[in-house]
Amino acid sequence: MGRTSRKRRSSLATRMTVASAALLLGGGGLVAVNVYASAHEENPAQRGDGAQQQQQQVATIDCPDVGNGLSDVPDAARSEVDGELATMDSQITESYQRLAASRDAAARDPAFVQNSILQPLKERRSTLIDRIGLEISRAGGTAPQGMKDLAACTARSAGTDGSPPAGSAAPSAPADGGQQGDGGQQGGGGQQGDGGQQNGNGPDASDFVDIKSVQPNVRTPRNQRAASRGTFTTKCGRNENGKFNPDNVIVAPGVSNGAHHMHDYVGNQANDAFASDDDLANGDTSCRNQGDKSTYYWPVLRLQNGKDENDAQADGGGKDQNVGEIQTPASVTLKFVGNPAGKVVAMPRFLRIITGDAKAFTNGDANANASWSCTGFEDRQLKDKYPICPEGSKVVRSFKFQSCWDGRNTDSANHRTHVAFADPASGACPQGFQAIPQLQQRIVYDVPPGPGFAVDSFPEQLHKPVTDHGDFINVFDDGLMKRVASCINRGQRCT
Repeated sequence: MGRTSRKRRSSLATRMTVASAALLLGGGGLVAVNVYASAHEENPAQRGDGAQQQQQQVATIDCPDVGNGLSDVPDAARSEVDGELATMDSQITESYQRLAASRDAAARDPAFVQNSILQPLKERRSTLIDRIGLEISRAGGTAPQGMKDLAACTARSAGTDGSPPAGSAAPSAPADGGQQGDGGQQGGGGQQGDGGQQNGNGPDASDFVDIKSVQPNVRTPRNQRAASRGTFTTKCGRNENGKFNPDNVIVAPGVSNGAHHMHDYVGNQANDAFASDDDLANGDTSCRNQGDKSTYYWPVLRLQNGKDENDAQADGGGKDQNVGEIQTPASVTLKFVGNPAGKVVAMPRFLRIITGDAKAFTNGDANANASWSCTGFEDRQLKDKYPICPEGSKVVRSFKFQSCWDGRNTDSANHRTHVAFADPASGACPQGFQAIPQLQQRIVYDVPPGPGFAVDSFPEQLHKPVTDHGDFINVFDDGLMKRVASCINRGQRCT
């Protein structure tokens, strides 16, 4: 698969800005078309021509996340349950695509979305929820109560306050204050004569903010006397060799295209949906220290310039409304740091950690952990906006992973409850958890200043920046991981 790294344009006058042109579709839905134009042209979203009123129509499909509520699934049932959850994701994607493709029918019949998209989706989800309950029971567990209530999905509006349509009961919106101009798919990858592209499922101009307008907001706990102050940096490249796939071996093992978006991989080269722990242990690694066969992956970032990547007709790419040229990071830093309150213990081999939430736009921001900034401005971090960086500055994505472990499990049914974040004020781990080396990732991109880029996402998440996330599986040799912990506890700087 081809990869690109676009160089910064020399003149801000030629940079591309995103405007959202909303098409009102009667009572049925809204499609937003991304329009790329010169920075000197008028932004339709700023005109007083009723565009914001049109944005109150349906933009996407909002479904409760069944997986988040499954914290206690017997080991014997996990593979089957993970498969059912992956099927639910595929159902939402298919329903979203139908919503986007049915604008004419929606315009003719205000009840079309409910009767022809949401009700059939509810019935299919209800069947899978029944199966999940049965699989848990067969394995000796107890299915959570009220799972049936999670079957119904709602039509999410693109209102300026981020709220769903009146009368719907969608989960809480993310803390981005609402996204304007969100919309259904107009056509992934259709190109315009000015070099822009039509890609109606986001992002839009309101998803970007000038980093210079953001006040410094980074706060870190003060190191206590017993703090572990060392660091261990592993050098694993920038994915120069182009390892991509739309799988997610943590959330959807054994399921091709389980992520519905493309991932960058560094470190372990055996990672795909079907990789077992043994496969990872025996795989090659891009890391300079061959004792680190860990896998580090995150959604790719694309430049939405109207040019297709090689995956324009593939799962995870154009088929899932992820279009544009994949950008090779300018740099990737993978660093493990200590705990401000005390010493760390070695991570167990094959520990799995997901940070952030790929569905945060519809789930809300309870598990969101996105951090966007610009070089030279990293004391200002954005959670729900992409940064507009000044000339000479580069876009920075950073992830600080959970750094507390329950001392027993390398994974959990919802892939979250076996690890936790330390207290943001004191740095202490919750009761029953112990501190482990914290993985901190910093990924830098050299892209043109201004709007015009986005991370891959599930289609119905509309490429919102709040959905950014990172995944990690520890495949350090046991001896090297012990050295990592020792180095950090002694306050050393190691590689």
